[in-house]
Formats: sequence, structure tokens, C-alpha cells
Amino acid sequence: MGRDRVRTAMRAMGIEGIHPGPNLSKRALAHKIYPYLLRNVVARYPHHIWGIDITYIRLRQGWMYLVAIIDWYSRYVVSWEVDQTLEMPFVLLCVDRALEMVTPEIWNSDQGSHFTSDSYLDRLKYRKVQISMDGKGRAIDNIFTERLWRSLKWEEVYLNEYNSPREARDRIRDWFRFYNTKRPHQSLEYRTPQEVLLEGTRNRVPTL
Repeated sequence: MGRDRVRTAMRAMGIEGIHPGPNLSKRALAHKIYPYLLRNVVARYPHHIWGIDITYIRLRQGWMYLVAIIDWYSRYVVSWEVDQTLEMPFVLLCVDRALEMVTPEIWNSDQGSHFTSDSYLDRLKYRKVQISMDGKGRAIDNIFTERLWRSLKWEEVYLNEYNSPREARDRIRDWFRFYNTKRPHQSLEYRTPQEVLLEGTRNRVPTL
């Protein structure tokens, strides 16, 4: 069977191969870019370094977009949000929810237009967070979030077809709950992100 016939059959059955989705990291050229602060820096305790990123979620028809904030020390997903558009409010909602809990020391992102916007940066500057941005074209600078996306997609998204945004949100919520509280990580000595986060937090709280 030739390639054209396979392509025609896949189109008729609504089957699509696994491939990169929309480019979500286009920068706004007029906005300020901050230097990358994390070269040779290791997260030493919870909330030392957070990373934020946006990815796409494939639906049966169309796309949704997912933003998440991850603590680099524990790999704990601090906050996340999904939306059917790439408008700014869903990113700010995710950021505000995270900052209601605690303020990190360093916050890393790529140079995408969401993360160079004044509405986003003003929130971090108000909290006196050190702002770090990946080098252009260097996804590896935000490697922990990239690994999170890989795990989410290969363990959940690519194995299911979401018929509606609500179904996608519910399944992603369940997976993040599993990821944070049940899924052991080899890099964390087979502990969960929640276990590492709580243990690290206790160790940093001074005792009387």
C-alpha cells in the first residue's frame, strides 16, 4: 500500500499521526527579554525555582492549550489551567493561583509572547521574583517542564481521544493528581513529587 493511499485512508477514518502541534513559543519582539539565570544552577529546596510553559492538547476535533507551573526541586505541578484559545487570561489565572500559595525565588519561562507581556511580568516583579528566560531556540533550558509534557502526552493524551473540552480537562486533572501524589520518579529516588515537596518544606522550616 502506497503513502497516498495510507494518507487517504487515515483522513477518512479521522486518524492522525503523532507529530508536533502548533508553535506556542513565538516572542513579541517589542517586549523585554530577561537573561537565563539557571546555567549550572541546581534547585536546592522547594520553591527555589519554578518553570512555566504552554503546550497543546489534541481533541477529537481541534485543540486546547495547557499551561502549567512546575517546581524544579520536587517536580510538583504547582498550578495548571487549560483553555480553548491562546488568549492571556488562562495564563494569568494559572500564575495567580500559584502565587496565592507561595512565592518562588526564580521563575523561568521561554521567550513566548505570553511570558514577555506586561500583565504577566508585572505580577512577578510585584512579588520580587527573579525572572529567567530560556535562550532563543533552547527548549532544554526548561527541561523539567519538557519532561512533564512528554510524560503527560505519552501516558495520557496520546492514549485517549477527548470528545469535548470538559472531558479533556477532567482527564488531565486526574492525571496531574496521579502525577503529584502517586507516580514515583526515578530521579526522586522513587518518591512522589508531593512527598519530596513536603519533606523539603519541613526541613526548611525552623524549629523552636
